Amino acid sequence: MNPSKCDDSEFFGRVHGILMYKDFIKYWDDVEAFEARPDDTVIVTYPKSGTTWVSEIVDMIFKEGDVKKCKEDVIFNRIPFLECRKEEVMNGIKQLKEMASPRIVKTHLSVKLLPASFWEKNCKMIYLCRNAKDVAVSYYYFFLMVAGHPNPGSFPEFVEKFMDGQVPYGSWYEHTKSWWEMRKNPRVLFLFYEDMKEDIRREVIKLIQFLGRKPSEELVDKIVKHTSFQEMKNNPSTNYTTLPDEVMNQKISPFMRKGITGDWKNHFTVALNEKFDLHYEQQMKGSTLKLRTEI
Repeated sequence: MNPSKCDDSEFFGRVHGILMYKDFIKYWDDVEAFEARPDDTVIVTYPKSGTTWVSEIVDMIFKEGDVKKCKEDVIFNRIPFLECRKEEVMNGIKQLKEMASPRIVKTHLSVKLLPASFWEKNCKMIYLCRNAKDVAVSYYYFFLMVAGHPNPGSFPEFVEKFMDGQVPYGSWYEHTKSWWEMRKNPRVLFLFYEDMKEDIRREVIKLIQFLGRKPSEELVDKIVKHTSFQEMKNNPSTNYTTLPDEVMNQKISPFMRKGITGDWKNHFTVALNEKFDLHYEQQMKGSTLKLRTEI
């Protein structure tokens, strides 16, 4: 172990056996007791799976394609991050409580950690899934640039942790499988990042229909244009540049980094890839969930 590396326990603890930020755990009772409203729409992802992308699309649908309205505030105010808490500085639950309906809620929680109220109120939920290799790469850069994370070490060292579920929100394998099991629930829409990269129009139409709206050509065009990677990377209301460097240092790595499928090939060595594939097969054995690692 490299002594210069911080001890992870300084940053993370466990909630129901799953690794989580200590700042979030401190107020976990508030998360569990959260009161959903029947017209809440929940956006769920494992971290670094295209959360901001799908969130902006959903907000555009709610705002009927009005770009100006979407730019009135930053995304983390328009779509509060449910379990996010840093004493009084950040408080997703407080934001949501004060928000008028219909609310859009962002969370990274697995099925078992999601507040029961969302199920009881029969809320609509959208789960976006991205292939594990690209998630691991993106998560690595996130560790490097966002405060509140230990030094991830080298990329191969970080991948080991990712494989073992020793990162916030735990095992990618368990998380994705838990939501895949829910896909037949008519209130759950299960989407793939790779499908969005391949044919964004098709996936936007799916979202519009799931949310009970009519997908006009004009609305789809507006959404596709406004939520392209380049547009969102240059948009201060989606690119997180409004946060100070001490919270998110985009000089190290931009929050909107590449937004592609297959960047893992630039980071995984042949040996690491073989090891990852073998472990992946064991973890996903018996699951019908299949992901593409390239398009």
